[in-house]
This record gives sequence, structure tokens and C-alpha cells, in this order.
Amino acid sequence: MTSATQDPRVWFITGAARGIGLRIVEAALAQGDAVVATSRDAGSLRERFAGNASLLAVSLDVTDEAQAAAGVAAALGRFGRIDVLVNNAGFGLLGAVEEASADEVRRLYETNVFGLLNVTRAVLPSMRERRGGHVINISSVGGYRSGPGFGVYCSTKFAVEGISEALHGELAPLGVRVTVVEPGYFRTEFLDQRSLSVSPRVIADYAGTAGQVRERAAQISQKQLGDPKRLAQAMLALVASPTPPLRLPLGTDTLGAIADKNAYVAAETDAWRALSASTDFPLGE
Repeated sequence: MTSATQDPRVWFITGAARGIGLRIVEAALAQGDAVVATSRDAGSLRERFAGNASLLAVSLDVTDEAQAAAGVAAALGRFGRIDVLVNNAGFGLLGAVEEASADEVRRLYETNVFGLLNVTRAVLPSMRERRGGHVINISSVGGYRSGPGFGVYCSTKFAVEGISEALHGELAPLGVRVTVVEPGYFRTEFLDQRSLSVSPRVIADYAGTAGQVRERAAQISQKQLGDPKRLAQAMLALVASPTPPLRLPLGTDTLGAIADKNAYVAAETDAWRALSASTDFPLGE
């Protein structure tokens, strides 16, 4: 529970109607915090939390910059501040890179990257003014390591990682913390039709790579190892920490993927070190 000597935190959570977002809303409310929960259609949130004065449900399409500004204004008008921003809204795209159409890629970036930027730009002025706050950007194991079948989706999460690293450096001197969270596969609706777009174009040459990932995604949906309720508790621990990390991997699958990629990069860098180093001007020139 929130300490009696500490005011309840105010959370602003996008993509809060289901999945990880909903679990974070529930956990924050359970410990006595206030939550601004947003979704494209906030009706289900209003119904689920009817009568809870600690929750403000806001309809927000993150791809609409004006809606982002209005949502933040509503939050500040109700609670006076935002302590924690959780940029959770997003969806996946399954298919080989070549199979994805330009429209599919554009729609994915509009939500996963540009939507995150819309909301972050709307929230940061009040955090900078108070010299306090915590921005949490939900990335993915795919934000650290890409792979067949999820290449375009992973590219959006690579963008989130890069944005988060820069924000961390820009905001730390102003007292605002930034963490990028990298969940592995959690048992949510992410692999269901409502959260995962599947490219309709199928190219036979990719049957052994992206095609296998298509099949595997259908097989493991709702059987993932990660527990979203435990993830939500980890988020509470994260915001309570006096020294939160820049990156927080969640799940043993993410920990394994990070270790494997780090080892691969180290081995490849070592193997090609001589050529890599040969491109500098000689000393003294």
C-alpha cells in the first residue's frame, strides 16, 4: 500500500482497457494510487471501475495529437499532476518484412511510435515544471532483438528504445526519470486478433522463417509463460525505486534473449575487429 506519509501517485496509462495496461491500472488502484486510464473507447473502463473516484477514464486515440493534449488537460484538471506516464498503447504486426504493405507499416508506426510521441510531448511540460515524474515506455523483447516474422513490429520497438535512451539523457537533469520496459511473452491478448495484425500477403519463399513464426504465434496464444498480474506488481516496484533503471527486462525469455544477443554481438565484433578498426585515419594525420 502507499505509505501514509506519501501522497498517492497519479498514473496516466494508455492502452488501458485490456492486457498489460488493464493489469497495471488494477494494481495501481489497489495500492491507493489515482489513475487516468485511456483507450480508444473508454466505455469499458467506465463500466468496470464505475464509482471509483480514484479513476478517470478518458477516450484517447494516441494517433491524434489533439486528443492527447485534451486527455492530459483532463488529467491535470482532475488530479493536478501526473507522476507516472505509461506509454502502453500499441499492437503487433506478424509477417515477413516483404509481406507487409506500406499501409500496414504506416498504421503500425502511427500508433507504436508517433502515438507514443504525441502523448509524451503532451505530458512532459507539466513534469518539467514540477521537476519530477517517471516516463515508462513499454517496449518488448523485440525492442532488443528482432527476428523473422516480427521485423516491422520490432522496428517500432527499436524506435521506442532509441527515443527512451535520448529522453533519459535529456530529462535526468530535470528530475524526470525514464525507463523502457521490455516484456517477453505474457499471457494477454497480444497474439489475438484484437491486438495482432497479420499481413494477408503470404510469400512461399518465407515459409521456413516468417511462416513458421505465424504458425507458432497461433499455437502459443494464451499459453505464454509470463503472468501479467506479476508484471503489474513489477511496475509498482519500478516506480517505487529511488534509482529506477533505464531498461527493465521482464520475463525469463527476455533475459535469455538479451544474453544470447549480447554474446552474438560480442563474438561478431571480435571476429571483425581488425576491419572495423582499419577505417580510421592513421594517428597523426
